[in-house]
Amino acid sequence: MNIMIKIGITGGIGSGKSVVATLFRLFGVPVYIADEESKQLTNQSETIRKRLIAHYGEAIYTPEGLNKPLLAAKIFQDPAQLRIVNGIIHPEVKRHFEAWAAKQTTPLCAIESAILFESGFDKVVDTSLMVYAPKALRIERATARDAASREAIQRRIESQMADEEKRKLADHLIYNDDQQPLIPQVTAFLARLLDKGNTF
Repeated sequence: MNIMIKIGITGGIGSGKSVVATLFRLFGVPVYIADEESKQLTNQSETIRKRLIAHYGEAIYTPEGLNKPLLAAKIFQDPAQLRIVNGIIHPEVKRHFEAWAAKQTTPLCAIESAILFESGFDKVVDTSLMVYAPKALRIERATARDAASREAIQRRIESQMADEEKRKLADHLIYNDDQQPLIPQVTAFLARLLDKGNTF
């Protein structure tokens, strides 16, 4: 019986983790995008809806879905409220990912999440991969992509787990530094996982 290997892809803003996720898909590896799925789940999951309403009141949802400005106001600069919201949403995302993974028929599948370790999503994968890029390059990419100021991007970087900490926690590393080509690194990584003798 073949056992599917589940991979967690992570990296900071501007690291290129979404590019790596796209390459995985091109090589036939299904990828669950945690950020996109969590946004959908906040509108579709009855469990999340009931718990957010119980905590914040009916106004936390509008006829269109989650009242994002109100939720943002509740959790902005309030770590305790952010922990509460994450404690409501992250377990549902984990369950949703595990159900999604169980339906896949490929030898490998993956979840892409900027907060793989912070959310505990690393506990539902078999191995983790960090996409690394130097901070200056990440800021340059993110300002160009998001049309945001360097200061805004810097604040977002500072709000995330430090790269050094992520590197310690990750099982594997891919460099997206505009010096080392991505595709050979991705193909080598996937080949290692598919190698029956590999122990990761």
